[in-house]
Amino acid sequence: MFLASNRWQLIAYAVVATLAQPVLAQNYPNRPIRLVVPFSPGGAADVPGRILTQKMSEAFGQQVVVDNRPGAGSTIGAEQVAKAPPDGYTLLTISNTHFVSAALYKKLAYDSIGDFAPVTQVTSAPNVIVVHPSLPARTVKELIALAKARPGKIDYASSGNGSTQHLTGALFTKMAGISMTHIPYRGSGPATADLISGQVTVGFPGIAGMLPQIKSGRLRALAVTSARRSPELPEVPTVAEAGIKGYDVTAWFGVAGPKGMPRDIVIKLHTELLRILKNPDVQRLLLNAGQEVAWQETPELFGEMLKVEATKWARMVETSGATVN
Repeated sequence: MFLASNRWQLIAYAVVATLAQPVLAQNYPNRPIRLVVPFSPGGAADVPGRILTQKMSEAFGQQVVVDNRPGAGSTIGAEQVAKAPPDGYTLLTISNTHFVSAALYKKLAYDSIGDFAPVTQVTSAPNVIVVHPSLPARTVKELIALAKARPGKIDYASSGNGSTQHLTGALFTKMAGISMTHIPYRGSGPATADLISGQVTVGFPGIAGMLPQIKSGRLRALAVTSARRSPELPEVPTVAEAGIKGYDVTAWFGVAGPKGMPRDIVIKLHTELLRILKNPDVQRLLLNAGQEVAWQETPELFGEMLKVEATKWARMVETSGATVN
């Protein structure tokens, strides 16, 4: 009799919790939201995060703040979000690095697909091959020739082991048939600082954050990594145009939460983010930062995209020969 009573109590609690979800979404948010960006400040992932959080704060009437948690190819920040309460108050800037790291790090404390609730993609952008002006290479072909003449002597910076920058560089060296030494940093900020100072001479960062450095002449752009040219650097060829046929690496960023986030809250976040992304002023801000707006019409479609991306980037890791050292 006691067991039966407990069973009915559990069922009653479940029904009440289900009915309460729309009420929770109605009142959401009623306190600050934290958007974990698993990269250092100033990098490609940080720019859209700060633009979106400002607009979300205005729309929700609650503070939405960026919390930079860089390191280990975005896995430190991703693990924090995966283990956070699924109440919509801790979100993640998710990117293709999320799946690069899943292929490189064999013992993650989370499932890269199963432990997250997709909301939507927000932007898409290529990386760009940049060199310090001290390096006598003005084209991709000249960089390849220089690397062949100095095997292993030219360093390239990345934002960390398992980052998209790491994979972009590893795939480039493999397809070009050259050897360069990978120097991982703890985020894009420190990597960019050493590129500008000439401590390392080659990098494969996202365009966001690089435009001022390129336009000022502190760094020289050789090529963009996407299949088509960037509208922000129309004079810079693609890597494929510059001689490595079939090379195509495009970064993207999106928003996700922990697994189990109530669907009504997911829908509310998705609806508000799409409204923000369709704002011409927001699109202009993102484009000025080297990123193009991109979204899915439903969270489920973003979830399907994530599954495709997980497979794609695992294959690219295998093809590139990239390892975590």
